[in-house]
Formats: sequence, C-alpha cells, structure tokens
Amino acid sequence: MSAPEPRFDDVVHARNRLQICAMLARVDALAFPTVREALDVEDYVVSKHLKVLVDAGYVSSRKERHHGRTQTWLRLTDDGRHALERHLAELRRILAADDAG
Repeated sequence: MSAPEPRFDDVVHARNRLQICAMLARVDALAFPTVREALDVEDYVVSKHLKVLVDAGYVSSRKERHHGRTQTWLRLTDDGRHALERHLAELRRILAADDAG
C-alpha cells in the first residue's frame, strides 16, 4: 500500500474534529458519550463538530435501542479515514520541512 498523498484538510484540522477522527480511526465505532467524555466537552460541542464531519461524509452515525434507551454510534467512513491519513501526512511533511530548515 502506498503512502497517502499529503493534503491539508480544513474539515479535519479543527482540534475537536481531529480528535474525533483519530479516536474513530482506531475502532469500528464509538458511542456518542464516549466521544464527549474523551473530549471533555458538552453535548452541543460534539454535535456541532459531528455535523461538519457527517456533512463532509467523513463520519456516519446510527442509532440503536438498547435496554429501552437510544444510543448513537459513530463510525469513521472510508472517505474520513483517507482524509485523516492525507491530513496527517501533510502535517508530517510540514514538520519534516521545518526540521530540515
């Protein structure tokens, strides 16, 4: 598999969105409360960033009923995974250029 082409992604770059993508990249799916607790922010902050990621096609969500409660599960899409990989490659490229200078 070839290395991803470095490309800065404004959607991924915002701190909370970058953290969400990084968390989701390591698992199949995460529950909304798990993401909220990891970011240590309020529900509305997570919802705002998820809307941007979902609208970009980077994250998908599904709701499941379990023991009478609805749980929202979040998953990084293939497009989201590629965007994250390209963004991280660009950050590495920037850091390497800075180290060389």
